[in-house]
Amino acid sequence: MSAGADVGPGAPGADGVLVVVGDLVEDVVVRLAGPLRHATDNAAAIIRRRGGSAANTAAAAAPLVPTRFVGCVGPDAAGDALVAGLAAAGVETRVARRGTTGAVVCLVDAAGERTMFPDRGASAQLGPAEPAWLDGAAWLHVPAYGLGAGRTREAVLGLAALARGRGVRVSLDASSTGLIEELGRASFLRLVREVAPAVVLANADEAALLPPDVAPVMVVKRGPDPAEVVCDGARVARVAAMSVGQVADTTGAGDAFAAGFLASLLRCPTTDVTDLVRACEAGHRAAAELLRTR
Repeated sequence: MSAGADVGPGAPGADGVLVVVGDLVEDVVVRLAGPLRHATDNAAAIIRRRGGSAANTAAAAAPLVPTRFVGCVGPDAAGDALVAGLAAAGVETRVARRGTTGAVVCLVDAAGERTMFPDRGASAQLGPAEPAWLDGAAWLHVPAYGLGAGRTREAVLGLAALARGRGVRVSLDASSTGLIEELGRASFLRLVREVAPAVVLANADEAALLPPDVAPVMVVKRGPDPAEVVCDGARVARVAAMSVGQVADTTGAGDAFAAGFLASLLRCPTTDVTDLVRACEAGHRAAAELLRTR
């Protein structure tokens, strides 16, 4: 990517809104006290909190830039609490209400790594995109969970098309190797190309399933190791992560990285390699801040 080249047709304004579309669910985090023993009791600490990649990203970005969440929860007490929590975090919400609010059980091992058991529930039932969701938008972010089965896929693809038509830049988080394998690599890539993101965020395992030129910019996150910035299929930079010591739970760290990264890019009238490196540094700071609270 040449110096000063943009990653999308529109340059964000100072007051542009970051719109994040996707899941808002309840996370049930199960922190194991020791190695998992099958077919018997296991001592654990269990925590309930707001979850969903899109909601986590929106909440982490809201202190940094104007942020709007678009999604679907059930007309139930869990949905009421989750939406109220997002609003309290400073996120503008555009939320449909149908079905039953989703939940994800997160099994966290002693190393802080997690195994997810998702029941997306209403998060998969958003429905057709509405142009008003993009009012004032400068950037649309799409966690790929929204491309899974269900009506939300229709909303995500429609909203991405509307965004491109308005000159709103689009990014996508690859989200999960399990999702890529469930959809099939070819089908997943077809959906990504339909979204046509300017930027793709992926961890190392997800990136291994994607072509390096899947988007004009791909950022490969490698946990405590340096992130890689790939432009037009070629690695152009490595950006060191911040040390956080021992981590009890990595859930949401990638979403926090996305929030810091995108908030930084929203302030850039153009996006060259220097801007992308700064954005990665901001992403690392946001992820480290979250991990230090766990």
